[in-house]
Amino acid sequence: MGNNMISMMDAYMIETLRSNGLSNEQMVTLLEEKQISDLERINTKFNFNNLLKLYEQDKDIFKSVLQDGYMVKFLTMNGLKNLLQMKFNKVAEQDYQITDTGIQHLEIETKSFHTLKQLLSINWVIQENADTSNNTSNKIVDIHIV
Repeated sequence: MGNNMISMMDAYMIETLRSNGLSNEQMVTLLEEKQISDLERINTKFNFNNLLKLYEQDKDIFKSVLQDGYMVKFLTMNGLKNLLQMKFNKVAEQDYQITDTGIQHLEIETKSFHTLKQLLSINWVIQENADTSNNTSNKIVDIHIV
């Protein structure tokens, strides 16, 4: 994978489709066939024509975004919270605490750590917390804006 950079809104659309059961292959097929109405049935709030444009710009890069992951070009605090919920099913004040500069004590599966680290834009730093999880397959991390 190169450095697949996408907008926060593109990430929202992809993760919304995934959380509604669409596979990567189904997404590609619907975009290839320009079946935007099928995507809009899943979520009427998004303009999936923008996702179609991203797909049509470079189909191989889009497929890499789906398969290999992506970095959000510029991630806001609310964007981070939303992606944590959409992608990892993590909820603020339940699964982590909000601070003035980010979040702390997020417990995440070790296998998801790389994906989380990869999607953060360059304005965020992730640190493994000295506190350890009781579950050895999880990490506790803090994420702060720089």
